[in-house]
Amino acid sequence: MAEEAFLETRCLSSLSKVFPDEELKDAPFNKFSALRNETFSFQVAFRSNAIMKQLRVRIESDLTDLITVRTVGLVPSEMPIYSGHDENILRSAPGLYPDPLYPIDSDGITALPKQWRCVWVTVEVNADTDPGVHAIKIVFDTASGETLATERFELEVIPAQLPNQRLIHTEWFHTDCIATYYRYDVFSEQHWEMIGKYIQTAVKHGLNMILTPLFTPPLDTAVGGERPTVQLVDVEKTGETYRFGFDKLTRWIELSRSKGIEYFEFSHLFTQWGAKHAPKIIATENGESKKIFGWETDASGEEYKNFLGQFLPALVDYIKKHNIESYSYFHISDEPNISHIDSYRSASAIIRKHLDGFPIIDALSDYEFYRKGLVERPIPASNHMDSFLENKVPDLWTYYCCSQFKKVSNRFFCFPSSRNRIIGMQLYKYDIAGFLHWGYNFWYSQYSRKPVDPFKVTDAMHAFPSGDAFLVYPGGDGPIESIRMEVFYEALQDLRALQLLESYIGKEKTLELIHEEAGGDITFEQYPTDAGRLLKTRERINRAISDIQPND
Repeated sequence: MAEEAFLETRCLSSLSKVFPDEELKDAPFNKFSALRNETFSFQVAFRSNAIMKQLRVRIESDLTDLITVRTVGLVPSEMPIYSGHDENILRSAPGLYPDPLYPIDSDGITALPKQWRCVWVTVEVNADTDPGVHAIKIVFDTASGETLATERFELEVIPAQLPNQRLIHTEWFHTDCIATYYRYDVFSEQHWEMIGKYIQTAVKHGLNMILTPLFTPPLDTAVGGERPTVQLVDVEKTGETYRFGFDKLTRWIELSRSKGIEYFEFSHLFTQWGAKHAPKIIATENGESKKIFGWETDASGEEYKNFLGQFLPALVDYIKKHNIESYSYFHISDEPNISHIDSYRSASAIIRKHLDGFPIIDALSDYEFYRKGLVERPIPASNHMDSFLENKVPDLWTYYCCSQFKKVSNRFFCFPSSRNRIIGMQLYKYDIAGFLHWGYNFWYSQYSRKPVDPFKVTDAMHAFPSGDAFLVYPGGDGPIESIRMEVFYEALQDLRALQLLESYIGKEKTLELIHEEAGGDITFEQYPTDAGRLLKTRERINRAISDIQPND
């Protein structure tokens, strides 16, 4: 006699990562609180004893119009982490990892025998959502309407509004990867439309600054290699004289602003890892379009100095004309080390001659660059913050990438989501002004040697731990978000909630609260690794806000 089919379910927090080949480790999570204007997420894990197809998931709640349900997909990781990693990881073995969040289409979802899978439930609490406890019922039905399982979650809406984000946040936007994956001509109407969709998703998750390719960004490119041309500034060369056209840049700025972008970081004017060469620059000369600068260009040579001497004043005039002077940031070269200090000094002198008053930001982790006055807005990696913090560098930013895999926060597939989310409290403690990451949608192999399918290759061809190179996947009609992206946005919301609490009780008492819940001091390398403790801390923040200001 055949065993009767059944479906087992459990509510879990957004910080759980559910693998199909292991038992659930986390306790049920069935209630929490959120502020108005906050995006709140939780999961429902499900497992069957037999294959079940075309299952329907429906929501019964007075908040139904604010709720979306997606399914958590699995993607492969051949290289989850480097050797020598610390112990705060979920697993180091290659395999399938939960990450993309797929919309549920008319075919519903499939429950596979003896495999735990998840649906991701998102509640977009808005400014008008009624305060109090709201019941959310998650029902799993067969295609014929038979109910198989039901879970209940209670979300209490606190009658205080999450304040606007103050942190400047950029995840490098790779315009060329969009064109390459979708096989669009660069800056064709199709490309522009898709760029807009990716910007919109970025803004929804707390990005308010966008990497703007004046010329093709000289980032993660093999020496002598090229990335597809995504140059927004038209250049016409006549002898030693240059003329510039800004029509595409204007469209970029207007599109970005229409989606909610506030700040523009103009792409690097010198090559990565040393500032020794010019980026690829295309110009029209004698009616012919050709490359006039690139790897063969000496960054400190007179020809490139002459070009920048004409281009940068024209750009500054353009910036002032379009009233983005207070929102414009510049880069010299990405990740120089101390051996590059002479070439960086030369590049810095050229740029600062023409960009006086504009913030110049660069990811670099050696304090000597700042001490010698070569960069006013350094962005040290999160594991190299000490000297910058000790010397009280103003308006300090931070970043992390593949190298930050020991002790500090990061968002690799194999890291627990709590290690992703803790960054919000760390940013708050140290009054960090900005956060940068290099990989919003880098869908190439390392050094941009060839494109990859990000649903199959998640480590840039064995270069970076899976989860470093991109936050979104390319869907047919736009970006597919990831649990890492959602959790990082939760970290940004934690930061905003802490800032709200600080406005009531001050910084010192706010820090006392989080340190008490953490069981000690929080630094970039020291923090509670338990998801339950992190969630308890956020709940206490919400309670403190509610107690102080019960009505907004």
